[in-house]
Amino acid sequence: MENVFDAKDAQNYIDRINKLTSETPGLWGKMTVDQMLAHCCISYEMVYEPEKHKKPGSIAKFILKSFVKPKVVGEKAYTKNGPTAPQFIVTERRVFEDEKKRLIGFIQKTQQLGTSAFDGKESFSFGPLKSQEWNNMFAKHLNHHLAQFGV
Repeated sequence: MENVFDAKDAQNYIDRINKLTSETPGLWGKMTVDQMLAHCCISYEMVYEPEKHKKPGSIAKFILKSFVKPKVVGEKAYTKNGPTAPQFIVTERRVFEDEKKRLIGFIQKTQQLGTSAFDGKESFSFGPLKSQEWNNMFAKHLNHHLAQFGV
């Protein structure tokens, strides 16, 4: 698995994103390319702009930590057409270039902050995570959706 904290790997993600156009079709799923970029930004918004999202309550957080966390932060890839958490669903169209720029900025910021900034950092839904868990979560999500759009 790629390392989102490594400059070369982060640049690889950016290069893949730069291959997308506003007309790139998805190979599966319902999202348009602009919606996919906005969807991918949500993981980063929960880190860098948490005020945009409602935090899960204690019961929901327990369920997320117990059942969802291992699938999200583990190394096994996501399956096609898997379930999407409600807060990650993007139904309205977005401005492709704006979402592309935001996602690239989040990838760059994460890489520049590095592993030490994420080791033990509190996750919106899962509590404190190790930097490797953050890496797995970000890398798996990016790989899944960039593959969805053929890049």
